Amino acid sequence: MIAVMALMEFPAIIMGFVLINKYDKARDRSVNLGAILKHAISNGSVLMIVGSLIIGIVADSKQAEGIKPFTTDIFKGFLAIFLLEMGMITVKRFSSFRKHGLFVFLFAILMPLFNGCAVALLSHFISDVTGTRFIFAILAASASYIAVPAAMRLAAPDSDPGLYIPMALGVTFPLNITIGFPLYYLLVQ
Repeated sequence: MIAVMALMEFPAIIMGFVLINKYDKARDRSVNLGAILKHAISNGSVLMIVGSLIIGIVADSKQAEGIKPFTTDIFKGFLAIFLLEMGMITVKRFSSFRKHGLFVFLFAILMPLFNGCAVALLSHFISDVTGTRFIFAILAASASYIAVPAAMRLAAPDSDPGLYIPMALGVTFPLNITIGFPLYYLLVQ
């Protein structure tokens, strides 16, 4: 399921572009699907995720020991710095998010809860493994925090990052951590 989560970035970028093309009639059509596909495939975070998966498949446990300090110890530090930077971006853009009103706030709360609960309840048709079902529900309730916002800036340069970054990181992410994950796990069991 971790591999599925990593690989879902690519189709999310494509689907976002398709939806923008379909519903945004005023959008500049100079960015085409080919450019978005190229960006989705060559995006640094997507390449790192896919590369990590390939290394994980190819490397044996002895080879993995050699990079353990980088993949365990230093990774936590880099993750903390990344999350701190994303938090600072969210705080800087939160005033723009508030301007959009109550609807986007409620959407950022209710949609992930609905998706996560629905998948938690329906995932028994796919798997009997509790952990797999739980991760699947988390995926359904989550937003992309890395590759998709960067790609959407290319596909929809007029869109307001002050709306989607705080929505994902300031509302949906903390909601899932505090309320969503325990709820989805309870429903999966």
